[in-house]
Amino acid sequence: MLELHAITAGYDRKAPVVRDASLTVAPDEAVGLLGPSGCGKSTLARVAALLHRPEAGTLVLDGEPVRRWRHRAPCDLRTAIGVVFQQPRLSADPRLRLTDLIAEPLRATGRRDEVPDRITELAAAVGLTRDLLVRRPHEVSDGQLQRACLARALVLRPRWLICDEMTAMLDASTTAALVAAVEDYRAATGAGLLAVGHDQVLLRRWCDRVLHWDEVTGRARRA
Repeated sequence: MLELHAITAGYDRKAPVVRDASLTVAPDEAVGLLGPSGCGKSTLARVAALLHRPEAGTLVLDGEPVRRWRHRAPCDLRTAIGVVFQQPRLSADPRLRLTDLIAEPLRATGRRDEVPDRITELAAAVGLTRDLLVRRPHEVSDGQLQRACLARALVLRPRWLICDEMTAMLDASTTAALVAAVEDYRAATGAGLLAVGHDQVLLRRWCDRVLHWDEVTGRARRA
């Protein structure tokens, strides 16, 4: 279970962007978090991904309260979560070929021997051809780069996926392809999903249940 209890977080202690937010995601469940731009949902997603330490509240992952964040978090917790952000060009090293971008987490965790097989498997899963894999970010489209970022998020076989506005900058066909790739992965592994966005139609079609930001922060309102 992925559990966020009474989370308060932000970048200015005097004015946190998230106040007293709570939600849960069960294994094999897809939960959508719906809210307008600027409401704080992306900050909450970063807390859930162990990328931002909250000022108050508790994150429990698979029954274990999280006490350390970012690189200080235990490796088994960090690698349990795969994250895809809204803007692929801000989350990709421009110096890396796509194949190296996808393989980066494997190399960082000492699993280099898995690289060839996982690259082949994931490239097919997300729709990246061999000629695209040898290109660098500036040589591919946003959609192609986001496919690589999704493959990178899946490469360590995470138990939890957090997709923060993953398709906001993409066309309809690429959106459909990436959502299908996520769902294929979830069907094969039983991974839980937190999908953050402001597209109500997409989230309602994609997720088992959709929570509105007001509901998560205690103000009753459903999507």
